[in-house]
Amino acid sequence: MTLDVRVAVPDDAPAVRRVARASWLAAYDDVVAEERIEAAIADWYDVADLRASIGRADARMLIAERGDEVVGFGQALVAEPTDEAGAELARLYVHPDRWNEGIGSTLLDRLEDWLRERGADAVRLAVLADNDAANAFYESRGYRRVDSREMDLKGETVDDYVREKGL
Repeated sequence: MTLDVRVAVPDDAPAVRRVARASWLAAYDDVVAEERIEAAIADWYDVADLRASIGRADARMLIAERGDEVVGFGQALVAEPTDEAGAELARLYVHPDRWNEGIGSTLLDRLEDWLRERGADAVRLAVLADNDAANAFYESRGYRRVDSREMDLKGETVDDYVREKGL
């Protein structure tokens, strides 16, 4: 079955939340307590907030589908003119049942193209230090680590890497 990538619409919000939850649980189940993951999903993937985020003029959210199933999504933001990177990759998740099928690469390529079209010359992202799969993916795609920081994840302190790539 072919992969279709399209611009998200507000009605995609519940499917985005479903993919994010499955991906977070698969990636972090041995690193972050499940109740913290559930709290983060409830906060960061609130359906009403996602609907508003999908409609932002300074952002692009893409949906990856196989048939009528949403299997991944990504969102990039054009940063403020004062931001060093010029753009941010805010979200990129693929349902764990579909990892290693090239879906994340396809979404990332399209989002990077969109950012270039808007004049961004670099993009930054943040990823938990303990997410080995994501860190390996981003490194293979040319994102170098430029900073480390501690982040509060719903009451639990975790290490976060900031990565950057020139576009």
